[in-house]
Amino acid sequence: MVNSLIIVFVLTMIIHTAETLSYSARYAGVKLNKIAVALSLIGIIVLVSRTSNLIQAPLTAKFVDYARIDPSFDVLRYFRFILLAASVGTLLAIVLFPTFVNLFARVIAKLEVAGSIPKLISSVTIGQLKNTKHYFRKPSLKISQFRYLGIPNRFIFLNIGVTAFYTVGVLSSLYAAHIVPELATTASQSSGIINGIATIILTIFIDPQLGLITDKATHQPETRDQLGKVYTLLMVTRFLGTMLAQLIIVPAAYLISVAVTLI
Repeated sequence: MVNSLIIVFVLTMIIHTAETLSYSARYAGVKLNKIAVALSLIGIIVLVSRTSNLIQAPLTAKFVDYARIDPSFDVLRYFRFILLAASVGTLLAIVLFPTFVNLFARVIAKLEVAGSIPKLISSVTIGQLKNTKHYFRKPSLKISQFRYLGIPNRFIFLNIGVTAFYTVGVLSSLYAAHIVPELATTASQSSGIINGIATIILTIFIDPQLGLITDKATHQPETRDQLGKVYTLLMVTRFLGTMLAQLIIVPAAYLISVAVTLI
């Protein structure tokens, strides 16, 4: 099972790195005033994330099946290790953020000329790939740069909570299947109970606020540099959310186990 755990760890890390790096594509689009083109690139990032998830999900469920055969198997410890991969992936994205802003800015400019993703990919040369080293930038994180962004504390804490719920949703439902094996199928399909809470908060409180911030930066050039700091702050709160997921995985699993017994 260790080999499966390593594969799941890597895939989980890729998923969270890709999802978090979508902020760099947004920021590159705003800087170039080509947000619509940037959104098409975000679609590709989401595709990478979902493709990884197609492989990761059944491998993760396999741990619960193995725990039924071997009662001594500590499935919760494995799940916590997977949650650690989410934190590592998010942290990696924070480190790569300045680099990918530059790379996505270049890709957006090339995409506008090529006109489509296939043409863009086919036009890439070995020399261009070698030149990507010139786009690397070191991250610079200072607490002082977040002081005067005007972001409400409620928005920050909500983003932490939403990330925690999304990170733990599937794992908590699988752990609930381990807690109530007689309702394992029902529990394993009940991640929506946790993710639904996160979706409501995201749709009502976070997405509109983020949209307003991005739109303001698009129309006011003087606020564009500040937008980069806002996105960095959001990525940091995502990282904190993945850490919070370690604390709520068990309560969330018991919430699901209680809910499925009442259905």
